Amino acid sequence: MPRLAAPLGTLAAAGAAFAYVAAVDPNQPGHYPACPFLTVTGLYCPGCGGLRSAHALAHGDPVAALGANLLAVLLFTGFALGWLHWVTRLARGRAYSFPVRLRAWHWSAAGALLVVFSVVRNTPLGTGLAP
Repeated sequence: MPRLAAPLGTLAAAGAAFAYVAAVDPNQPGHYPACPFLTVTGLYCPGCGGLRSAHALAHGDPVAALGANLLAVLLFTGFALGWLHWVTRLARGRAYSFPVRLRAWHWSAAGALLVVFSVVRNTPLGTGLAP
């Protein structure tokens, strides 16, 4: 059981965050601070709509979650799959190793994806990606 402490603690923290966002609706003004990037520039950042997306997922509405922030839903899914991989390996008595060796180009590709996502969601072509 001690080897499962870290993944269970991570699950508890993520679960508490989702429970809070489920209870405190980000669609109601005044509950969360405004996005500073949106406030200063008037443009959507990659995270804009992420809280609304988490709220929709917590309430079982994946369509609304995808509409609020597609990238956030993909990241939530990746986190869940990574957590399952982590806990499964530890439960079987194997040492945990990250399934992919991250190299510099992975980080560059992730950064490029964020930039492209941000640019597209702020153009008329990407109105479906805007929160």
